[in-house]
Amino acid sequence: MEDYKIIELYFARDERAISESSLKYGKYCFAVAQNILFSPEDAEECVNDTWLKGWQSMPPQRPSYLKLFFAKITRNLSFNKRKAQDSVKRGAGELPLAIEELSECLPAQGLVEEEVQARALQKALNRFLASLPQRERSIFLRRYFFTEPFPAIARRYRLKEANVRLILSRTRAKLKLFLEKEGYK
Repeated sequence: MEDYKIIELYFARDERAISESSLKYGKYCFAVAQNILFSPEDAEECVNDTWLKGWQSMPPQRPSYLKLFFAKITRNLSFNKRKAQDSVKRGAGELPLAIEELSECLPAQGLVEEEVQARALQKALNRFLASLPQRERSIFLRRYFFTEPFPAIARRYRLKEANVRLILSRTRAKLKLFLEKEGYK
């Protein structure tokens, strides 16, 4: 079913919207959650919660890209679940590693606590991502948005893991310079 039809089902408060969303995006959302949680049970729980959040959000929201709308919900729910678990061991350490890799580029937490500053940072990050070549942007997002491990990214792009690490290192350096020019450091 087309995305616009699924969205219309949500706006009509038709429960088929959830089953159609699950049918079309369930595996994708599960993969997003699984990359963060590394637990099929926890991932499935987050995916189910995604459909509830979608139901609660539409209306009034009318997402432009339903796949990304659900991915963002799933990702946020998964991160929240990981925080609640308070265990690096349970998630094989991939999330803390990804965050640590970005820590040298991003401004200190105190600078982005206010809503206005957070939105400005988000816009700056979007401009930075838009300036990257497609493959570099995709690799960056797979690592830092979807928290995919290096071997999975390397397989997807038919690269050596060392090449993926090098691309990400160079992209982080570009991000750091970009954010400094934007006044974030």
